[in-house]
Amino acid sequence: MTLSIAIAGAAGRMGSAIIRAASADPRFRIAGGTERTGSHALGMDLGALAGGSGFGIAAADSVHAAATSADVWIDFTTPEATVGALEALGGTQVCAAIVGTTGFDAAQEARITETAQRLAIVRSGNFSLGVNLLAALVKQAASKLGQGWDIEIAEAHHRRKVDAPSGTALLLGEAAAAGRGKPLSELRLKPYDGITGERAEGGIGFSVTRGGGIVGDHDVAFISEREIVTLSHHAVDRAVFADGALAAAHWVADKPPGLYGMNDVLGL
Repeated sequence: MTLSIAIAGAAGRMGSAIIRAASADPRFRIAGGTERTGSHALGMDLGALAGGSGFGIAAADSVHAAATSADVWIDFTTPEATVGALEALGGTQVCAAIVGTTGFDAAQEARITETAQRLAIVRSGNFSLGVNLLAALVKQAASKLGQGWDIEIAEAHHRRKVDAPSGTALLLGEAAAAGRGKPLSELRLKPYDGITGERAEGGIGFSVTRGGGIVGDHDVAFISEREIVTLSHHAVDRAVFADGALAAAHWVADKPPGLYGMNDVLGL
């Protein structure tokens, strides 16, 4: 069966990558795509926006118009736009959504949870298979190594990324905290700046780099007095995230409403 998808932010980096990946995959049909009001991309063919040949579907600024004949909505845009889109899908046939957007505040999180009562939603800070396997390894390492091992997570992304730490870094932090049997909110250390005093034992620290066109680098270091163990993932092509998003879309299409993660998709 061919799955019909609609893509938010069709002219963006992730939107374009998803269009290219879906165009080459016979399991999918692209039903529509959106761009923000006032964008130069409005009215342009989605195929052309992704750097390929056109296929007769133009970018719209209406979620309803883009998703009218879609089964699954895929969204890697901004928190406000994503929440608004999920709520607007109520008047369409869309039964599921893939959300790769990060940086939601508490109120937006609550709105997503409410929307998941009628939509099956797969959310992740990263849709890469490698990153999700890395998270599983981080959890295991954190559970085996004692409090004497400090945990530091370093991430680097392109200069246009607006939230920090990245959703992936927080995903890895949550995995490490779970390995230690506590929520990340209890173990997360404040950013190092000025006179900070001695590092708190058992805490999880984060550092951030923003620059150039870095796709996404993440390192989780377990540091003792005598040795360091580092688990890493380096993305070299944004297509890995598109492939993961499409795998999640294919998996979630027949699932009941609720919130899911990539661990569910991959059976980890």
